[in-house]
Amino acid sequence: MSTIPLWPARLHHLRRDSDDPQALAEFYARLFDDRLERLPGGEWLVAGRGRRLLVGRGAKGEVPYFALALQDAAQLAALRRALEAAGLVCARSPSPLFGDEAFALADPDGRTVVFGLGGAAEREPRRDGPQARLQHFVCATTQPQALLAFYRDRLGMIESDRVLDGEALAAVFLRSDPEHHSFAAFRAPEARADHHAYETTGWNDIRDWADRMASLRIPLWWGPGRHGPGNNLFFMIEDPDGYKVEFSAELEIMAREVPYRTWAHEARTLNLWGPAWMRS
Repeated sequence: MSTIPLWPARLHHLRRDSDDPQALAEFYARLFDDRLERLPGGEWLVAGRGRRLLVGRGAKGEVPYFALALQDAAQLAALRRALEAAGLVCARSPSPLFGDEAFALADPDGRTVVFGLGGAAEREPRRDGPQARLQHFVCATTQPQALLAFYRDRLGMIESDRVLDGEALAAVFLRSDPEHHSFAAFRAPEARADHHAYETTGWNDIRDWADRMASLRIPLWWGPGRHGPGNNLFFMIEDPDGYKVEFSAELEIMAREVPYRTWAHEARTLNLWGPAWMRS
């Protein structure tokens, strides 16, 4: 088991880029009925209870960074010391939602991973209706083995499940706390952002969020279904840029010492109930 002191850490926020960031931010604010704020640096913040999304100008559909929150300043400082001792170069955080103590690293695909501490942005008013907490980020990559080595062996995440196409790694799911995955990577013809997910409190929330999509005239793109890895209920929609957003419930909980499992690269692995989105 890794001695890198990342555990526990949770996905705190991420940045989505668009050629029309204001329109995209307004879409997410309407989707969740969340607070929308223009930040001094030009980004838009969409914030609700348990979720924060930054939207900026850039390549359509991209996620240039995602940010993990650690428990306290001592854990954050210990993590930075361990990573630098292992030869990793820590850079200044690009996120306006973390303080000066935050830092960042680039993964093998060039995406930035930010580490910091949560704060006032988390204290959002509770609203009526179904809950949805930002929970994981997933990317597509041409080099899943390199990403596994980076996130597991260099950063200290724990492998939960892997999907094999013969002997080749087709997908990998990694956790940074007891929830099944906070990060995952799928093999694909190109490196790109794949989706991010919001965890709800149960099957009834999946129903209620699907009803909200209907009221907003947003069609379900995939699902409802049940994933094999993670065993969670889910559906996905597309935002105006064609980027996928997942709503999930009952994601598997795994103790730190539980070893990874292996799945076959087939449709049933990705959806035990029916059709699958096969990235490769």
